[in-house]
Amino acid sequence: MRFLLENLKIYRKEAILAPALKMLEAFFDLFVPLVTADIINNGIAGGNAEYIWIRTGLLILLGIFGLAASITAQYFAAKAAIGASASMRKGLFRHIESFGFGELDALGTGTLITRMTSDINQVQNGINLFLRLFLRSPFIVIMAFTISIPAAVCLLIAVPLLSLVIFGIMKLTRPRYRRTQEALDGVTTQVRENLTGVRVVRAFGREKSETEIFRSRNHLLTQKQLVAGRISALMNPMTFVLVNLALIAILKTGAAEIQLGNLAQGNVVALVNYLSQILIELVKLANLIVTVTRALASADRVQGVIDRKPVMQYGRALPDPDGVPVNVPAVVFDHVSLTYPGAGAESLSDIHFSAKIGSSIGVIGGTGSGKSSLVNLIPRFYDASKGSVRVFGRDVREYEKKALHGCVAVVLQKAQLFSGTIRSNLIMGRPDATDEELWEALRAAQADEIVKHKARGLDEPVEQGGRNFSGGQKQRLTIARALIAQPQILILDDAASALDYATDAALRKALRELPGNRTVFIVSQRASSVMACDEILVLDEGRIAEHGTHQELLRADGIYRDIYMSQFRKAGAAG
Repeated sequence: MRFLLENLKIYRKEAILAPALKMLEAFFDLFVPLVTADIINNGIAGGNAEYIWIRTGLLILLGIFGLAASITAQYFAAKAAIGASASMRKGLFRHIESFGFGELDALGTGTLITRMTSDINQVQNGINLFLRLFLRSPFIVIMAFTISIPAAVCLLIAVPLLSLVIFGIMKLTRPRYRRTQEALDGVTTQVRENLTGVRVVRAFGREKSETEIFRSRNHLLTQKQLVAGRISALMNPMTFVLVNLALIAILKTGAAEIQLGNLAQGNVVALVNYLSQILIELVKLANLIVTVTRALASADRVQGVIDRKPVMQYGRALPDPDGVPVNVPAVVFDHVSLTYPGAGAESLSDIHFSAKIGSSIGVIGGTGSGKSSLVNLIPRFYDASKGSVRVFGRDVREYEKKALHGCVAVVLQKAQLFSGTIRSNLIMGRPDATDEELWEALRAAQADEIVKHKARGLDEPVEQGGRNFSGGQKQRLTIARALIAQPQILILDDAASALDYATDAALRKALRELPGNRTVFIVSQRASSVMACDEILVLDEGRIAEHGTHQELLRADGIYRDIYMSQFRKAGAAG
């Protein structure tokens, strides 16, 4: 709620003008029954046609002024609502960008997307409706008392009864509609699963059973909708019964007042008009309360993300302007352990090694051995639970965030391209890169042929997620993107898994021939990808089981030799 108010303050003027103009519109609307009563009492009763035409013109003017006030109020309410929600969305996105991988894992990508889209849209609708409607109804009741207090008492009795019916039905239907939405989620999920896995369903002949599951979930949804619909259907007849009873009471009271000479006939018509307006306002008020309740709940969900502060706090250290001394290792793991939040056991245990500047380090092991966890500690995607990770002689926690990420580039196994062009994707790490530098990086990543065969070259469009490129093409383009940033440390986390052996070998050869003392970490399950590295780390259950060169590890006759022999069995004995 605090975050909502902070962003709404930016549009303070619009937030004040919208309800003020809406109240002005209400005044114009409230004068209509009074003018109508005046026409009946003085124009029609006296047979004065000129008086009737003058008052009719006044009614038209009231309608025009009311319309103008309403349109202007709608504009300011929409501007305040859309502007505040846009500001909230920007602030929320900026805050999420400050999260580390730990916070993102804990919250989940899906819920963050929902809070940034659906929840903020609910807040936007709530602000818009609130600014337009919350001042109207009280003035209508007040104006009713200016005509006749005895007849207005009928309104005071009818209004609470109408409110009781409307809000009582709302209270009964809201939880049922919520359960209906949950049942709809089940149907939607079932449809999505079947459309996504249609090949699996058909391959195993599961069409009939899946149809039965869908039928049962759809039947459950239908039943819940019927229950909620039957209760909601009671609102109109009950409210109309109460309105007509109030109308009878007003007419009866008005007739008595007319006979006593205390009330004119036109005033009774005005009261009836006010009753109709009150009914409309009560329906609007019911919608307002439902919308505002949803908006406040959504605002609380957004506030929950804003209140969550990033666990990682970065230092102020910057790279040494004079360069790194030759005798300082590029990366040092000093007895490092890692336990993910909520995990029962360590994912990495007592990892200890150092990597020289300009060296290549291979990381290999079975699935779940901790390979990705190890390299994720270098750019500080996660913090070590024990020990320390040092980059160029400094603990990674001492670096400024931008400085650390500026010297380390990571290419993940799941290649991610963004909608735009090939050029816009490549220059993410270095916007001032020239075309010559782009092509040089593409050649090193074995991706130049991909771009050459595109009609627009570097300006070829890239669809969302890079879905107009194959898996291997996306991996090579992401490697090129990392190379363009000219990092001092390059991490390839199984980044060549979709490449054939020949392309993988050409890529590794090109990386070795790149100028500069770049330290390279290659994570892979292929022995061929790491066998040329200066040192190979073999992980097993989060620990370094073996380390050394390719030949040393083959002679050791351990895990690495088993991996190598299983992949190169057809090539004969190792050597």
